[in-house]
Amino acid sequence: MADYVKLEKADNCLTVTFFIEDEKVMALGERLAEVCEDAYMNGYNWDALLSFYLRKKMRSLLTGMESDPEAGLYAAYYDDNEENLPRAQALADLIAELVEDGDELIEFVEEFGDEIEWD
Repeated sequence: MADYVKLEKADNCLTVTFFIEDEKVMALGERLAEVCEDAYMNGYNWDALLSFYLRKKMRSLLTGMESDPEAGLYAAYYDDNEENLPRAQALADLIAELVEDGDELIEFVEEFGDEIEWD
């Protein structure tokens, strides 16, 4: 898994942490801001973008998920159980895929940027 996304288990909780201050993530954030000026990619806007993306394309990953954005990171939480472990892993994998293939996310923001409730 990429250095900028981590899946951890602790205290009956699965946490997916997305470190948005990573160089590669910051570069993608700059590209997103070029496409949509409201897309200043702090943790709150990553939360807005990922939540919207999941509602449009992978709704099942939202089941049992809570998010907690901060200025320098995005975190998603699931209860630690058999149903949520595959969801948490899929979310971590999805984040890595979206960053590695930034063009997909760029196209998504080009299409839906005006509908996203940016911070």
